[in-house]
Amino acid sequence: MRENYTLPRLYVPDDLSADVQIELPRETAHYLTNVIRKSVGDSVRVFNGTSGEWRAEIASSGKKSATLVVAKRLRQPTAVPDVTLLFAPVRKHRTAFMIEKGTELGVRTFQPVLTARTQFPRLNIDKARLQAIEAAEQTERLDVPKIRDAKPLLDILAAWDDTPILFADEAGDAERAREACAKLDAPLAVLIGPEGGFTDAERKELRAIPNVHPVTLGPRILRADTAAIALLSVWQSVNGDW
Repeated sequence: MRENYTLPRLYVPDDLSADVQIELPRETAHYLTNVIRKSVGDSVRVFNGTSGEWRAEIASSGKKSATLVVAKRLRQPTAVPDVTLLFAPVRKHRTAFMIEKGTELGVRTFQPVLTARTQFPRLNIDKARLQAIEAAEQTERLDVPKIRDAKPLLDILAAWDDTPILFADEAGDAERAREACAKLDAPLAVLIGPEGGFTDAERKELRAIPNVHPVTLGPRILRADTAAIALLSVWQSVNGDW
């Protein structure tokens, strides 16, 4: 099975089963035929987020189009731990970094949150999904994370279930992240604030919720995107699927 890992890997939204024909979107066809220079008869790997991974062959190709024929399943569907990243959108390139690296680290759902100090409330969901798909293609994931619409933090907390939330509280006075992560299995959520951090009122609201676990990431103040990846990495290292 390891030899299949040398084959190019593509996300496709189509249903996957043996002998199904797939007409690739123009951008994907361009990448396949003009960027990585694959031609009729070559094999690729495809996945749709729900049906595992399949080998497919290029049946036709042109400058603007390409068709695949699905051959056989290579891997059965597998699920990543149910981890949600709650994050305040930041500058575009830093939000893109969180989407990419969060996907690599196994985040299943990205939930943008709007806080009092959120400076960049708009998030292009379609672009973020493309970033997640590209990261999933590169990291051998068989699923694609969900990207949800941004919502006010307090609205999300008001409707939250009993799923634990690891709250990266830069104000200190919190449990060390490693010890907290060791106690919490999935499903769980990781909450990262905006540039400038949470307000005192938001911190008070968060700390009043029983299933919110304030954690510290050490004596240094981290950027939001750094904090997200650091906390996800800590949880993965002690209680995840690494």
